[in-house]
Amino acid sequence: MRMAKVLYKKEEAGSLIQHDDGSFEFNYLEDWLNNPDKPAISLTLPKSRKHYQSPYLFPFFYNMLPEGTNRDVVCNEMRLDTDDYFGLLLITAAFDTIGAITIKRITAN
Repeated sequence: MRMAKVLYKKEEAGSLIQHDDGSFEFNYLEDWLNNPDKPAISLTLPKSRKHYQSPYLFPFFYNMLPEGTNRDVVCNEMRLDTDDYFGLLLITAAFDTIGAITIKRITAN
């Protein structure tokens, strides 16, 4: 299992998990849900206590990934499989993204 924090404008909004079977789960933090001033991170992931689950990376996060030659270069340099979307997301969305969302790896203690 791999896990990441999902940050909205540098503030933790939720978590993204890739399970060992390759499926994904997204959950909002309780504090984020309880604050009416905090927005949903995406129209496709509205604020809810629901555990969002998907057999593949959610389209919102997938659309944050580099494409084409840029993806090939990143995967080659970082020694990633081009189909490791979660790994690619952890590397490319950690600091500088187009939108307000960044993704930070959660490491095991």
